[in-house]
Amino acid sequence: MLHLIKQDPKIIEGFIHSLGQLKTDLKFCVKCHNISESEVCSICSNKARDHSTLCLVQDFRDILAIESTGQYKGTYHVLGGLISPLDGIGPADLNIDTLVKKIAEGTIKEIILALNATMEGETTSFFVYKKLAPYTILMSAIARGIAVGDELEYTDEVTLARSIANRVPFNNSLKK
Repeated sequence: MLHLIKQDPKIIEGFIHSLGQLKTDLKFCVKCHNISESEVCSICSNKARDHSTLCLVQDFRDILAIESTGQYKGTYHVLGGLISPLDGIGPADLNIDTLVKKIAEGTIKEIILALNATMEGETTSFFVYKKLAPYTILMSAIARGIAVGDELEYTDEVTLARSIANRVPFNNSLKK
């Protein structure tokens, strides 16, 4: 706030105008629910993307994080939250129905569950898994485990147990 006081009034006016545009010009993509400046976001409209692979995320910030890796070339589906009964958020409050419709079309071959490793994330992943069980589709989840640079003695039991249960061959761990 103090930084803004020192700025030229024209800069402040431009900033205020930009904030106003943020609310009026940003939309949600009709296909994936990502934020967008147009009806269909740049990821969904990109023909170079793999439209048979769909990454399920909580919100648009997760898309930004995944896109920053440069490793994922598929499309997304934004749930708009996670199932959290304590917060009064149930499945009907999320974009699950549009996900089911998308899967029913038959063009999606794989869904990657990329939800938080929390109780709410796990609950939502399990709900989606059960909801999509009638469809012939590959479902995978992002790997979970010990972060690079972490020390085993400070790792929680659940993360350590999953890391051991879902271990990979050593030669695979050397690949980029």
